[in-house]
Amino acid sequence: MPCHPARARELLHKGRARVVRQVPFVIRLKDRTRDESEVQGVQLRIDPGSKGTGLVLTDEKKESHDQGGAVITVRRGLVAIELQHRGDQIRAGLRQRAGYRRRRRRANLRYRSSRSANRARRAGWLPPSLRHRVETTFSLADRLCRWAPVTEIHVERAAFDTHSLSAGRFLHGTEYQHGPLTGTTVRAHLRARWNAGCAYCGMSGVPLNVEHLRPRSRGGSNRISNLVVACVPCNKAKGNMPVETFLALRPDRLATILSQAKVPLDDAAAMNATSQQLTHALAGLGRPVDGWNSRLTKTNRLATGLDKTHTLDALCVGPLDRAAGDRIVSFSRQVLTAKANGRGSYARTTPDKHGFPRLLRTRAKQHYGYVTGDLVRAVIPTGKWAGTWTGRVSVRARGQHSLTTPTGRINVSHRNLRLLQRGDGYGWGVRPEPSRSTSRKMG
Repeated sequence: MPCHPARARELLHKGRARVVRQVPFVIRLKDRTRDESEVQGVQLRIDPGSKGTGLVLTDEKKESHDQGGAVITVRRGLVAIELQHRGDQIRAGLRQRAGYRRRRRRANLRYRSSRSANRARRAGWLPPSLRHRVETTFSLADRLCRWAPVTEIHVERAAFDTHSLSAGRFLHGTEYQHGPLTGTTVRAHLRARWNAGCAYCGMSGVPLNVEHLRPRSRGGSNRISNLVVACVPCNKAKGNMPVETFLALRPDRLATILSQAKVPLDDAAAMNATSQQLTHALAGLGRPVDGWNSRLTKTNRLATGLDKTHTLDALCVGPLDRAAGDRIVSFSRQVLTAKANGRGSYARTTPDKHGFPRLLRTRAKQHYGYVTGDLVRAVIPTGKWAGTWTGRVSVRARGQHSLTTPTGRINVSHRNLRLLQRGDGYGWGVRPEPSRSTSRKMG
């Protein structure tokens, strides 16, 4: 069961427990087993997101109300973790690799031909950037189920109407069958929108190209709101620059163009694609999984007066009968942040800007017993950095490793290091939970 830090120090001081993990701090009792103990059990509540996910361990107790003797349910937040995904980095890396391959094919460098785009995929297939979101959330939930007596899992299931979001209003009936290109083509639609003139300079009567406001190389999509028509000189001058940089000296023209651009739907599409997959994956943990509507979460959060963060949203997942007096009495003031960093790269070479091998990468990741990302303690007897330091290590083949400390990076010999915890692919940190602020959650 989650306990107070003072209780943990007492158990360790008396020798009744031992440390299992440093970050997050986990201890295990030595004088009795779980079968010999009475464990109440906790609930795991999850608020998924496209860029971050909140996971909170809670407990619920029945208490008698002072007035009338009514029994109410009180919920406490015990442990809060904010998982920060790296799906955007994975997608950017895949696009960069695809760009390298396209360039080599265009240059006729005898590179392998592209694979068929209509090849069959297994049921439930997800692109790597989306599969990462499901697997990291499942992995962290699995760890919490092993570290704490989780009896049930509550997860928010959000579904976004991307068609209505794209239109900017609620749609009804046959309106879902009519998009912005109904009865026309992309080029004709853009020419009519910009009066057959360049969107950047306004010149008409010249050949016009279809142009991306946010370039494809920077994550731009082919949505109609991300497309304009531009003359050949403006198209070449803009290149792959963002439109804000290209039109920085013409704010009036920039405001006119951005007025048609709409909020990207990447986050909404990612949530729609991964929501059901995440629920199925969590069912494999052997605990009952309940899915709840996001509207219920918002209602509980507003009624409680909490800020909008992933961890506080996770705390509000699940039913609370406000009319009967059910309430949330406390939440964790310190939030553990787990940033997904991965475990290195599988690439055998480091490419240059054209995608050609620049140098070979070593295949050995462990040097003198340490791997990049391990949590270590360094005891340096003499020199500029004399003292005791704790942090994450970056290994080097010669044995002079680099250690990240609160004051910066220092070089330390492997002989002065002691391993505390193996790297698990996450960068752990701590942030305060806002009590009343205007903070917004990520995606």
